[in-house]
Parts: sequence; C-alpha cells; structure tokens
Amino acid sequence: MTPYTLYAVPASLFSGKARAYLNWKGVTFDEVQTTPDVMRSILLPAIGWPVIPVMKTPQGDMIQDTADIIAHIESEFTGTPVMPEGPLQQFVSELLHTHADQWLTLPAMHYRWNHNEDWTYSEFGKAALPGGDEQAQYEAGKRRGQMFRGMVPMLGITDETIPGIEASYLAFLDEFSAHLEIYPYLLGHRPSLADFAFYGPLYAHLYRDPASGKIMKSHAPKVADWVERMRDGEEGYGELLSDDQVPETLLPILKRHFEEHLPVLEQTNTLLNTYAENAKPEDDLPRALGMANFTVDGCKGQTIARPFSLFRLQRALDVYAGIDDSVRFKADSLLNTTQGTYLKDLKIAHRLERRNYKLVLA
Repeated sequence: MTPYTLYAVPASLFSGKARAYLNWKGVTFDEVQTTPDVMRSILLPAIGWPVIPVMKTPQGDMIQDTADIIAHIESEFTGTPVMPEGPLQQFVSELLHTHADQWLTLPAMHYRWNHNEDWTYSEFGKAALPGGDEQAQYEAGKRRGQMFRGMVPMLGITDETIPGIEASYLAFLDEFSAHLEIYPYLLGHRPSLADFAFYGPLYAHLYRDPASGKIMKSHAPKVADWVERMRDGEEGYGELLSDDQVPETLLPILKRHFEEHLPVLEQTNTLLNTYAENAKPEDDLPRALGMANFTVDGCKGQTIARPFSLFRLQRALDVYAGIDDSVRFKADSLLNTTQGTYLKDLKIAHRLERRNYKLVLA
C-alpha cells in the first residue's frame, strides 16, 4: 500500500508535532521537504494557501492542520489512543493543547528570532534552495524568513515585553521540570494529545534552535530529556493515571496559561462577536480580528487576536459541556484553583469550523 506522505520542513513547529505523533503511532510515511517548487506545484493547488504540514493519505486526500491529521490517523489506526478516555483528562488535554498551540508560540517565536536569527535563515535556506552552497542558502532563507521575522512585533514580542516573556518561559520550564520529576509525560506514563502539542514549540524552536536549546539543556535538563524521548518515541506505551486523575503538578502550568492567555481569549471573543454581526457564514475568517492586550510577568503589550485560538479552545469547551455532574465538580474545582473560573460560563460568540482548509463561521 502507498504510505502516507507528510509535507513538512525540519524547522517547522507544527511539522514537529505531526512527525512525532506519526512516529509514535507507528504510521508508515514518507516525509517530503517543502521546497518552493513543492509548495507551488502540489500544496497551493490542493490547499489554496501556503501552509505546512500537510499530510497526503494513501487514497490521495490532503489533510492540513495537526489536529485534523491526528484525528484522521486515530480513526484509521487501532492501538493506544492519543486522547485520554477519562473526560477530565480529555478536558485538561484540550486546554493544554490550546496553551501549546496558541501561547507557547510566544516564547518560541521570541527565542527563534531574537536569539537564533542567522541560524534560522540558514535552516530556511536549506528548504528553499536544496543543493545550494551555504551562502546562497542563507540568502534564500533570509528572503523567505524576513516575512516571519516581521511578524514578531505583531505577536507582542517587543523590547517592553521580552523581559516578561523570558521570565515566564523560564518559570514554565521550572514548573514542567517539577512535573517531570514525578511523571514521564503530562498525564502519566505515556504521551497524550497534550504531550504532542507541547512538543511542537518545545522541540522545533526551543530545543532544536541552538541558542534556545542551550538554555533548555542547562536550565531544564529534564525538559530536554522529555523532548528527546518524544522525538525518539521511547518508553511511550505505559498507562495514563488511573481514575481520570489530573496530576497536581500540572496546576501551576494551567494557572500560568489562564493568567496570561485567558484575557487575550476573552478580548478575541468580543472581537469575534463584533465581526460576526456583519459577516456571512461562507466568509473566510481573517487571521486576526484586531489587537488584544496582555500581561506576562508584569510586562504589558498587545498581540494579534487570532480566531484560531478560539477554535482550539472551542474543543475544550465542547468536552466540558459534555461531562456529567460528578466530573463537572472536579473540573470546576480545577478551574477555580488555576484562575480559570471564567471558562465555566464562557460562550464563544459564534461557533467556528474549518471548511476547505480555512476557518469560517459555522
């Protein structure tokens, strides 16, 4: 049978997430480096906009977005599921998924572009000009990479916020390290969806990039060890915690996420409500709805308000809405303890869905 094909590049955050999951699941796949020619001739005609990773199934279907890739493989392959069976662990896994995909990108992008810029241009150049000499690759990578470099201030990474971003990231590494002193993975003794979500930014930008990798290895060697185990697919087939337990050592990480990211999600939800008043269901949502204020470790800034963050959160809220009263009590207690009380009554202004590889109003 024709194997799956993953269109990706080594330096890509979400490519790392998809690759690690496929390896852990035991899926046979070929990885194709996404050169400009591959993007023009294969991905743009199929997807409609320049994005990676994309997975091609043996039947020829194209699947984009790591959550959709994972969902497809879970529906096709038996064996150990990536999603916990317990509803409380499902809820927490989706919350951590939102945190990793939509907020850990802040330190990931900061360290990549403010600590590893020239190295990143060289990495981009290897994908843009395979076979070229080092200088030609660097120049090609810089032409491509400067577009991403230019987005950094829009994400809220500025001279005013960088001290807070770095302090918060180092504190997060301490919190994750304390968890890893007790458990090898986020919810027990094998990876779950939350682990693969965390792996994206922690591997591709914060471990693999040399300057930020040096910081992780010296400041948080247990996190670096977790990254390497996730990368290599080792020791990943034990059990999650029994009785739908959530480790108390995850609570500081959730609390940090809610304190920093939840205000941004609130503002984004308000902006979505305003946008939806005059939009049509078939309209593609813009990548950003405006700007949102945030505070990280006492430093204030503004970041783009991304509706995709609400789409990721929507799944967690769906899980929360479907749990029974006994589990709801545990979930509410967890939210109260971690400054996430607002989520108990949060209604996303308009339901979101993906259609033709783009985010739209449902």
